[in-house]
Amino acid sequence: MGTMLYTVSCVPRGATEAMDYKIGDKVVYPNHGVGHVEQISYGVLNGRTERYFMIRIVSSGLRVMVPQSNAEAVGLRSVIRSNDASKVLGFLEKGKLNSHHDWKHRFKENSERMRTGSLLEVAVVLKSLVSLSRSKPLSFREKKMLERAKYLLVSEMATARNTTSESAEGLVVKSLAKAKLQFPLMTEKFE
Repeated sequence: MGTMLYTVSCVPRGATEAMDYKIGDKVVYPNHGVGHVEQISYGVLNGRTERYFMIRIVSSGLRVMVPQSNAEAVGLRSVIRSNDASKVLGFLEKGKLNSHHDWKHRFKENSERMRTGSLLEVAVVLKSLVSLSRSKPLSFREKKMLERAKYLLVSEMATARNTTSESAEGLVVKSLAKAKLQFPLMTEKFE
């Protein structure tokens, strides 16, 4: 599998965390999920020496090369801490939603939220789509987005809490249940 260089335009979140990762560090690459720093190398970019992080995405094996100077802008960040994971679960239980009624606007807003890389924003998308699924069937694109949000949330939650995906999914399901929500049944299983 070849190395692909992704450049994602994204508004920096103003994180004060230094973008100084070491080999083996677990990081999150927006919309792709948890990865680990596999290699650090140096190259020339725009006439100056630049440090690069080679990230391997756990779920897909995709390798992404990110210049250190661009790491914050693309949303690369460390995996959340366990206490922040608790805040995300708290949002799923008690957080308020205000989702757009027009599906095109809603899809655009949700897509932008997914691109931020913030796990809380991913949780907003997940909760709003689960909530919406109670009143009407989700479109194909919204079902795909819900699956993606669920995967990103569960995989980072599992990493943050050093547990299995099944255990992390159980925490998410319990938190949604406290908000009287449950995942819709995904019936598109192809044999």
